[in-house]
Amino acid sequence: MSRTILVTGGGTGIGRAIARHFAEQGENVFVTGRRPGPLKELADECGAHALVCDHTDPEALTRLLADLPERIDVLVNNAGGNTDFDADGGADLASYARDFRANLDANLVSAALTTRALNGRLAAGGTVVHIGSIAADQGAGSYGAAKAGLAAWNLDLADELGARDITSNVVSPGYIADTEFFRDRLSEERRDTLVTATAMGRPGSPADITGAVAFLASPAARHITGQVLNVNGGARKTR
Repeated sequence: MSRTILVTGGGTGIGRAIARHFAEQGENVFVTGRRPGPLKELADECGAHALVCDHTDPEALTRLLADLPERIDVLVNNAGGNTDFDADGGADLASYARDFRANLDANLVSAALTTRALNGRLAAGGTVVHIGSIAADQGAGSYGAAKAGLAAWNLDLADELGARDITSNVVSPGYIADTEFFRDRLSEERRDTLVTATAMGRPGSPADITGAVAFLASPAARHITGQVLNVNGGARKTR
């Protein structure tokens, strides 16, 4: 029997690759985002159900519930990104506060609100996966702080959901090519630095993250919860 999968922020990049993977496996995939165009393209490609939603907005999430099934087997909280790339450069304190909160909303609050909104629909034996970042451990201003907060918040969430036989983990990518993350502003010099920092000598790909998410959502990972799975080619090593 196919599962119902919800991938947030799935119109492009990592989210798109994850949604396409599950759709190709015959799962019933719902994908959300703020831009209708990329969502429609994905739906046409793989048959996923495309729904427009801003996951930082409680009212939008409440409306989304009417378009989702009563049972969600896998929730992938992928919506987010470094909102500093979209800031207007304001240097006053009010601008700093606004920009800092924007990253918290996009990367931490969005995941918390989405999971809370869907709490009653998350099925026993199911999986929640949050997409984090190597920035949580290596720093990147408010973006890194938001991703670190995501990993910390997941610790309590794993306990809460574990009582219902639902796992909850974070997949933490390093540098992933072929996404819109850097808004086409990544210089060749910076790219080379990021690749050189890996042990594998190459950037990651959306497929690398998809593989990690698919594993955590598989029967093989039923006793893994409350963890951060680093997928960074060895750019940050742990023991």
